[in-house]
Amino acid sequence: MSEIRAAPARSGWVLLLVSAVILTLCMGLRQGLGLFLKPVTTDLGISVSAFSFALALQSMVWGASQPFVGMLADRYGTRPVLMATALIYAAGLLTMSAAGSGAAFDLGGGILIGIGIAGTGFGVLVGVVARAVPAHRQSQAVGTVAALGSLGTFFLPPIGQALMDAHGWRAALAVYAGIAVCMALLAVFIVRPDAPGTSSSATAEDTQSLGDVLRAATRHPGYVAMTVAFFACGFQLVFITTHLPSYLAFCGLPPSVGASALALIGLCNTIGTYIVGLLGARYSQKRLLALVYLIRTVAIAAYLAAPVTPGSTLALPRSWASYGSASRRW
Repeated sequence: MSEIRAAPARSGWVLLLVSAVILTLCMGLRQGLGLFLKPVTTDLGISVSAFSFALALQSMVWGASQPFVGMLADRYGTRPVLMATALIYAAGLLTMSAAGSGAAFDLGGGILIGIGIAGTGFGVLVGVVARAVPAHRQSQAVGTVAALGSLGTFFLPPIGQALMDAHGWRAALAVYAGIAVCMALLAVFIVRPDAPGTSSSATAEDTQSLGDVLRAATRHPGYVAMTVAFFACGFQLVFITTHLPSYLAFCGLPPSVGASALALIGLCNTIGTYIVGLLGARYSQKRLLALVYLIRTVAIAAYLAAPVTPGSTLALPRSWASYGSASRRW
């Protein structure tokens, strides 16, 4: 009997660990793309707005393809969807590394990476983790995965900056593509254990079409409120990760400061997400989320009001970015 109980426990820990590693690679690669803005625009002669449009298109494709990717994961399983979208992610990065125009960036950095993030990001992985644990442990489990998933922003942007300094931006993006392929290899170990009391609800959900699910969601006030909240969250985070490094360079700070700022954001995301995950099991998640956005707003205002220095850049963003990604799991 103990061996029977130990096997699901081990598979559950494997699921949490592998999901966290895939998520940290997915988000770390995405959050480091802003470092490429200045060298790419200078080398190719394209405008900042053209580069920014590619990343904006990425976010739109991510959101638009998320329901369909989730539907495929429910129908065919998480593993094949993860592997396919990880390879699409890698193809997008390779397309960017070989790009000679803004249109190639739109295809690689916008469409392909957007689809890749939809499959290897929060939507699919957090969903499978939440369904694999009992209801009373979902907040802690999802919080832990999301927290560990933020570590990629701690180490991947500095790696990307070092590669660009040594070998150029094309080589750095090619290495990023190789890292994305690792997500497909890790997906082999994704096996979802059945959590007690979840089979009946899963069966009931499988009888609903995608249209029925979306119509039911749009009638739910919580879904509408979270959609608006995520719009603000995504705008702030994408704006910061895309334009903060080039803004700091414009202010005369070295590129290493931008990479270090993104790394600190990722580290503080890890700590803040884990803490809020624990608090979410005991306190109102709606009030915690409101507090998250309040802290972020105050910190952004303080950063904009202060002189732009390496000290202010590395200190003030930590207080708001560390809690920002923690709100995603709600």
